[in-house]
Amino acid sequence: MSDLTLSPMSQKQELKMTPEGYMQDAQGALIPLTKVKPEHKLEDEVVRRLSCGAMSLRDALAAFRETVLDEAWAFRDLVLEKYEARKGGAKGNMTLRSYDGTLELQVSVSDSLSFGPELDAAKALIDACVERWSVGSNDNMRVLINHAFQVNKAGRIDTGRVLGLRKLDITDEDWKRAMEAISDAVRVTSSKTYVRFYSVDPDSGDKKPIPLDLAGV
Repeated sequence: MSDLTLSPMSQKQELKMTPEGYMQDAQGALIPLTKVKPEHKLEDEVVRRLSCGAMSLRDALAAFRETVLDEAWAFRDLVLEKYEARKGGAKGNMTLRSYDGTLELQVSVSDSLSFGPELDAAKALIDACVERWSVGSNDNMRVLINHAFQVNKAGRIDTGRVLGLRKLDITDEDWKRAMEAISDAVRVTSSKTYVRFYSVDPDSGDKKPIPLDLAGV
């Protein structure tokens, strides 16, 4: 699936400039052109020329992404205005389709979450609950809780597992307070907006992504 999350960068900033008559090697040393093998010169020229083309395409994709978002949000505001709904505020997910249903544009917002110090309070309350419930099969509950608060490979608590505890139908008052503490602990650390295009089979409804990356073409 192709996501447009690109940011433009000057080509001149990325391609290193070297003094005339020299080439710079991977260690940073300046090598006279007369000492560089012809095949190495040709390889350098091919890579630099194609890289410039790649950076031009990247910049074009970044500009296209901005156009897509501008027009998508403008359409959203137009619809809100028609129904006299309040504009402004956070912009969430949105799907737009062609009239015949064969083309689809998705704009999705993904938040990165972390937990604040309230999570420690939640864990303490949950531990107290488990201690009170620790008879017979409730050992399974202890395993579930400990698993939820384990760190992942990146050394962080998995937000999905912790937030999943709120789906458990438990009416204990301490448990409810713990779930409230978990909700209060959630912090949105960053947000990314993704743009995706699809072609849709009008008969089956199957969607195929329109690739906007070299690997998907």
